[in-house]
Amino acid sequence: MSNKTKAVLSMLISALGFTFMSVTVKYLKDIPLFEKVFFRNLVSLVIAFYLIKKSSAPVFGQRKNQLALLARAGFGLAGVILNFYAISHLTLADSTMLGKLSPIFVTIMACLFLKEKIDKEQIIGIFITFGGALLVIKPEFSLSIIPSIAGLLSAAAAGIAYTLLRYLKDKESPDTIVFYFSIVSVLGTLPFVLNDYIVPDSTQLMLLLATGLFASVGQFGITYAYKYSKATEVSIYNYSAIVFGIILGFIFFHEIPDMLSLLGGAIIIGIAYYTFKHNQKKA
Repeated sequence: MSNKTKAVLSMLISALGFTFMSVTVKYLKDIPLFEKVFFRNLVSLVIAFYLIKKSSAPVFGQRKNQLALLARAGFGLAGVILNFYAISHLTLADSTMLGKLSPIFVTIMACLFLKEKIDKEQIIGIFITFGGALLVIKPEFSLSIIPSIAGLLSAAAAGIAYTLLRYLKDKESPDTIVFYFSIVSVLGTLPFVLNDYIVPDSTQLMLLLATGLFASVGQFGITYAYKYSKATEVSIYNYSAIVFGIILGFIFFHEIPDMLSLLGGAIIIGIAYYTFKHNQKKA
């Protein structure tokens, strides 16, 4: 199997894993936000620790990469918290669509900090994509817009985290990166969990563990996808999560996106495909 095929499969598995994670998060309505985030990362921590011991990769990475690893973990954690909040208050399809704006922020951050060049077509694509996002958000002057803003900010935080992931991909093992992110996330959310902990029943505990398991599948999938291939070759497959979100939202929650959300989602996917082909040609 070629590295390109491995990268595509890894990205599709990642998208499906994160979508199922969103399903379990929506089901856990009575569990506090930080408790859900804690369990999501606790499972990832256990899996990452097992894999890191098996591969003999550095547990905390090299000293020269500590700032980048910490920043990647911090922005990743902020993205997860905001994403979980959005998932809990929006339809599965809408929260997934907003989450898929992160590649746009990756493009912007890579231009600013990794000195990657951005051309006119990419700039136009960014503005049109944000127009599609506005159709999903449907901005209005009320508190009801807060979950949508949280979804948008989660994409921005994730975009910064993924930019740092691209910076680290040839410098640290994927197992080290995931372990570092997981342990920072567990320790960072622990005080909030202890302050407002609800003892889960057997079903809730199973769903909390499933949240962590699906998140681990998504996290390792996207980490290995960017390891096996360039973002310009595989990033488009991450948008399959929008389709997964619409289907699973209907199956599990009987949610049907309105026409504006569907139009916004179509614009986001369409511009993503155009940018994907443009970047391939450019490369």
